[in-house]
This record gives sequence, C-alpha cells and structure tokens, in this order.
Amino acid sequence: MKKLFIVSCLIMVMLWVGGLCAFAYNINHYQTDSSTHTQAIVVLTGGRNRISEAVKLFNDGLADKLFISGVEKNTSLQDISNLQDFPLPENQKQIALENKSTNTIENAIETQAWLRKNNISSIRLVTSNYHMPRSIQEFQYQNPQLNIIPHPVYSNYVAKEWWTKNRSFCLIASEYNKFLYVWLMRRLNIQG
Repeated sequence: MKKLFIVSCLIMVMLWVGGLCAFAYNINHYQTDSSTHTQAIVVLTGGRNRISEAVKLFNDGLADKLFISGVEKNTSLQDISNLQDFPLPENQKQIALENKSTNTIENAIETQAWLRKNNISSIRLVTSNYHMPRSIQEFQYQNPQLNIIPHPVYSNYVAKEWWTKNRSFCLIASEYNKFLYVWLMRRLNIQG
C-alpha cells in the first residue's frame, strides 16, 4: 500500500511538472495577431505595460472602443497616462474605465456586463502572457460565444528561462496552479 502511494505521488508530480512545462512553453510562444479589427480592446490592469500597449493598439485603430478593467477607484485616464507615461488618445469618449473588479473573475464579470450593454461580441484581450490562459478561461465562462483575440504583454521582469530564476519560477508555477484550479472549476461548472 505504501509503495502504491509513493508511485501515485510520483506520477502526480511528473504530470504537474509536465503540465507546467507545457504551460510555460505556450505562454512564451503566442502567435500575436496584430492586424484583425475587433469591436473592443479589453485590458486587465495589474501588470507592467498592459495599459500602454492597449492604448497603442486603440490608437492604431484595431478597435472602436477600449475598456480598462480593474482601475483603482477615483483614478482617471489622465492619472494613468501620467503614471505610465503614454500619450492620451484623441478619441477618449470611446474609453471606459471600470473600477469594481479586484481579480480576474470580477474582471470577466464586469467586462461581460459592459460588452452586453454595448452589444459587443469580439474583443482583443490584453494582459500579461502568463495571465492569458486563465483570463481566457474566465472570459469564455462568462460568454462562450465571445470571440477573443489574445494579445499578450511580455514583461522584462519575467525571465524567458523561467526555471533559472526563482522569482520567475514562482510566478509561472503560481499562475499555472491558478489556471489548473479555474480549468477544473469551469469543467465542473462551479463559479468561484
């Protein structure tokens, strides 16, 4: 019985490590579509360069609307522009700031409400590369028909050779575990 337990644990660890390696490979090898127009660009706050990248895409005309999800309360677009050092877009009336959400699940819920209100069925989702798989899971759970073009943002603080840097390894492993949890909960149709 003890031997069976040890073998089972070893198999579980090997499956987890294999899954982690596949996850890390996938998040570092997205094929970025930089030309398809969507109805909106949705950017999730929380990572470096996400908002400035979304504003650049908006200025390039890749969508008619920009939705910034997870903004601090009482923060304006001007405040964000000053902090992240990007020029304000000319068409600011088409930019919405959402400040209710504090995590990825809430981002997806609040964004879905805005998408429904604006009759939007296609988005370019901008978030960090390591955050993209979980974000897509949450957004598709809220709206399975939503057409999502992933637009990952890569950070200089996350090493491409993530297994050689403790901080990068911990970030990737943590995000992989969160992704596994969300994947399982969505397959079981459990919110939370």
